[in-house]
Amino acid sequence: MSFRPCSRVACPDESAATLTFDYADSMAVLGPLSLRREPHSFDLCVRHARLTSAPQGWQMIRLSRATDDAAALGCAE
Repeated sequence: MSFRPCSRVACPDESAATLTFDYADSMAVLGPLSLRREPHSFDLCVRHARLTSAPQGWQMIRLSRATDDAAALGCAE
C-alpha cells in the first residue's frame, strides 16, 4: 500500500484509519484504513483518529481489526 497522508490540513502523518459519515442515521464510523481512498471519506492518522468526535447529536462507531488497532484508535477498554 502506498503512503496516504492524513486528511487533516497541514498534517504530514500517514493515515491509519478511515472516517465515514452516514447522514441519514446521524452516525460517524471510524475504522481501519480502507484499502482504497474513497472520495466521501477521510483518512486520518492515529492522533487525529483518537481525537475525532462525532457532531453533537450524532453517534460515533469505532471499529477495529485487531486489539492493537483498537488501542491505537483509543477504542480499548
